[in-house]
Amino acid sequence: MPQMTTNAATDPMIGRMIDQRYRVRSRIARGGMATVYLATDVRLERRVAVKIMHGHLADDQAFRERFIQEARSAARLSHPNLVGVYDQGAEDDCVYIVMEYIPGITLRDLLHEHRALTPEQATDILRAVLAGLASAHRAGIVHRDLKPENVLLADDGRIKLGDFGLARATTANTATGAALLGTIAYLSPELVTRGAADSRSDIYALGIMLYEMLTGEQPYKGEQPMQIAYQHANDTVPAPSAALPGVPAELDDLVAWATARDPRDRPRDAREMLDHMAGGQQRATGQYRTAVLRPENATAILPSGGSAGAATAGDDVEDASEHDTTVLDRRGTQETPPRRPGGRSAPGPRRTGAVTATLSPAGQRLADKSAKRRKRGWTALVVVVVLALVGAGIAAWYGPGPGGNIRIPAVAGKTVSQVRQTLTSNGLRAAEATTSRPDAEVAAGLVTATQPPTDRVVRKGTAIRIVVSSGPRMIALPAIVGQSVSTAQAALDDDFQLQDPQYQFSPDVPADTVMAAAGRDDSGAVDLTTVDRYPERGPVTLTVSLGAVPDVTGKTVDDARATLAGIGLELGAQTQQYSEDVPAGQVVSATVADDPAVKGTAVDVVVSQGPAPITMPPVAGKTIDEAASALRALGLDVSYPPCTNILCRFYDWEDTLPVRSTDPAAGATVHKGDTVRLTYDQ
Repeated sequence: MPQMTTNAATDPMIGRMIDQRYRVRSRIARGGMATVYLATDVRLERRVAVKIMHGHLADDQAFRERFIQEARSAARLSHPNLVGVYDQGAEDDCVYIVMEYIPGITLRDLLHEHRALTPEQATDILRAVLAGLASAHRAGIVHRDLKPENVLLADDGRIKLGDFGLARATTANTATGAALLGTIAYLSPELVTRGAADSRSDIYALGIMLYEMLTGEQPYKGEQPMQIAYQHANDTVPAPSAALPGVPAELDDLVAWATARDPRDRPRDAREMLDHMAGGQQRATGQYRTAVLRPENATAILPSGGSAGAATAGDDVEDASEHDTTVLDRRGTQETPPRRPGGRSAPGPRRTGAVTATLSPAGQRLADKSAKRRKRGWTALVVVVVLALVGAGIAAWYGPGPGGNIRIPAVAGKTVSQVRQTLTSNGLRAAEATTSRPDAEVAAGLVTATQPPTDRVVRKGTAIRIVVSSGPRMIALPAIVGQSVSTAQAALDDDFQLQDPQYQFSPDVPADTVMAAAGRDDSGAVDLTTVDRYPERGPVTLTVSLGAVPDVTGKTVDDARATLAGIGLELGAQTQQYSEDVPAGQVVSATVADDPAVKGTAVDVVVSQGPAPITMPPVAGKTIDEAASALRALGLDVSYPPCTNILCRFYDWEDTLPVRSTDPAAGATVHKGDTVRLTYDQ
């Protein structure tokens, strides 16, 4: 996403705070419908791209709906090769979409810089775009505006497809109005003729883009847009190799398949085209290497020292028919040739072995032509050799020589001196000045990247700027303790590395609530509740409450075991104890063995044996009051019949009359609360 320079004086949006969250920094790009700005999300402290609709379009309901449709369409998609959408809203006259910021260039910028790409570069970009587009097609979304301007090439090598401003669901694929949406150079025939678009229309646009990447130009040209549209509707896209010899036949076939005028003859969607390319992966590793074969039907140039009457394959038929008969005398010697007018002799004799022969005029003409042919052959050979040497020199210059291309090597994690040496050994130059940027993966002081990025193909001798890691950037920690675990994880997940949570029981904190958060740095463990900022991608371990350990008092042992097992605890040691209040077999009390308790911790219980037994003491012979007091002191109830003797009215008979016997009798086992009946003599 190339960044345009502007200032607050020329653009009032610069410096503005949108929705109390996004501070606009600079302008990135401007289109017919909206302007894209670089902004800072002050809440999450990250760079984002904010796409703001032009003010004069904000009042048009159709444009507003299309703008909002872009956010909805893109927000439904999540793929590494698609630009992510974070937010959408409106404030006063500002209708905006917040998107992922991709630092880098567009495919259009790359084509302006290099014109044509190599088959390997073109197919790499095509695969990435197809992967992202396949995700959109799978979700039922047609892009409808595929062009190099919407393909973003990030500095770190990522390739992303963006700008779903014209995207629509495949169930609503008919354009309305007189104007056709999308860029005319990439419109499919059905969009031009019927205004209908589906996933195969996107495939057509990709075919045009592939042609442009391979040849450096679009297949159709014209002074007026309608001229280009007419060609889309009526002509067949030519093979890329016709414009640039050397393009592999496989890519010619791929362009032809994608740009077929009848949509039924194209891939039905991006997934089918991507699967087709993946199926040819093995061929792709070698199909872009041109093999130069020795010609089988080359004409061999033979010397003319043979018999004069022997015609070669290269001789003209007319010449061959003009051979005359050589006349010999009776001795076998050749007759003296007649003299030509002007005193010049006819061609002299040629000696072959012991026989001397004189060529006829026709034979001489054939010999002269053969000599000229030999001369031309040697001249052609010299030209071929010179051209071969020049070609070899050019190939050496642009191949392994100083004028060739080279892929920038991977250098992340090395020291600056090591990277300088690596670049030099690969025929590149390391720029004197270095830049730095935060990096959560590479330690501070080591190289994190290069500009241009790793794997970019550049000319030998290109100056490469080294980017040094300043370590992870410090990020403000959100509220953690007291939040639900899902809320805390959502707030931390984008910026930090969440470890597996630790769970423990707490009587004071509700279940699924964060109790504590811990991190780690070079000095050891860090209590994140005591710091405000923490390194990006740093490890974070949350301690989450499981709630209180359930009370199993009054439950039977089996019920207590089942209750504890249901929350991950175990029933520990069991001890017996007499209890006047808890029936026998039920839990009197429970104690957690470890503090804090975690899953797997044992809970020890005390089980009731019921009331403690009492041996009935001997109280016979004691007065009724004495016996009753002694038994009540043991927790027993006492009963005895009233005195019916008339004399009992005149004295304290309960303090006087002795107990004769008890029921139960002395020595019997009783329990608290049991009733003992006393008998006495009246």
